[in-house]
Amino acid sequence: MFYRLITIVGGLIFVIVLFALIWFLCKQFLLRHGVKEQVPERSTELATWTFAGVAVGLVFAVLGAFVLGPWAFYRTLRGHEMPVSDAAAIWWGFGIVAASLGITAAGFLGFLKLVGAF
Repeated sequence: MFYRLITIVGGLIFVIVLFALIWFLCKQFLLRHGVKEQVPERSTELATWTFAGVAVGLVFAVLGAFVLGPWAFYRTLRGHEMPVSDAAAIWWGFGIVAASLGITAAGFLGFLKLVGAF
C-alpha cells in the first residue's frame, strides 16, 4: 500500500514537471521569435492550452497527445498573431510536446524503477 501512495504522489509531481517543461519550452519559443512584452503571461497561456491538448490527447490512446498538443499550441499561437508560418508553428508545437513527454516519461520510468514498481 505504501508503494501505491508513493507512486501516486510521484505521478502528481511528474504532472507538475510536465507542465513546467512545456511552460519553459513555450517561453524559449517566444523569446527565440522576438517576443519582448508579457512573455511570462503569454508563455503561461500557451503552455496551459498545450498542456490541456496533451492531457486530453493522452486519454485517446496516447498518440492523441501528439495531435491535440501541437494543435492547441498552434491555435493559441495564432490567437497571439505571431509572425510564424503555420508549418513552423505546428512543428514547434510537436517538438515541445515530444520533448516534454519524453523527458517526463523517462523520469517517471526511472522513478518507478527506483521504488521497485517494476
